[in-house]
Amino acid sequence: MLSYQHAYHAGNLADLHKHALLAWMLDYLTAKPKALSYIETHAGRGLYDLSGPESEKTGEARAGITRALAENWLPQDHPLQAALEQIRHMHGPNAYPGSPLIARYFLRPEDNAHLAELHPAEHEALSRVGGFAYLHKQDGFAMAQAVCPPMPRRGLLLIDPSYEVKADYDAVPRQIGLLHRKWNVGVIALWYPILIDDRQAPMVRALMKDHPEALLSEVRFPPARPGHGMVGSGMFVLNPPYGLQDEARRIAALYR
Repeated sequence: MLSYQHAYHAGNLADLHKHALLAWMLDYLTAKPKALSYIETHAGRGLYDLSGPESEKTGEARAGITRALAENWLPQDHPLQAALEQIRHMHGPNAYPGSPLIARYFLRPEDNAHLAELHPAEHEALSRVGGFAYLHKQDGFAMAQAVCPPMPRRGLLLIDPSYEVKADYDAVPRQIGLLHRKWNVGVIALWYPILIDDRQAPMVRALMKDHPEALLSEVRFPPARPGHGMVGSGMFVLNPPYGLQDEARRIAALYR
């Protein structure tokens, strides 16, 4: 369960979907002069090099963020575009931010952040760029349950497991149910892969049965390479900020 490393997949079409919606939500939430909490259960290393051997091996970034920037998928004023430009100004033209550094771009001094990462090497890398947050080297669900409801109570929780084992799919609906009961005002966002064998489908059905008011955004795309099982990306959002549905539709239209 500690073998997954996102460096092989950073900047792919699923990241583009997830990060465009995340950046939009953070931009919306931080536009108001009220402090907030940002919580992330599976943070990864926070910063990726798209010229590195892992990215070059899979080519997923070339089909994702590199293509999107070349074809102007993101308007110049899109929140993700702004975050990416700052990260590349600071770290070089091949840098790509994971969700912790996207959050860092938007968070203000009065905001509070908690990031969990259990993988030893990924946690060590995260510690070099995650000084703006409380870092937790523990199971992300356990961390989220411990800190929720956070202070400030206004805020966003991102859940983004590796889904390396079936237990991840089984655990998510129960974990989200518990978190929502503890923190009913929080924006709770879950990313999940859409797979050829549809193993994510029971989880999504359970979530929507329990939370029919949630926003569900799914996009489809070809496998990154022959035999690759992921053919899409999904975002489930409880308490979606006003206007997120329109942004989700705009992003989804780019994948058609």
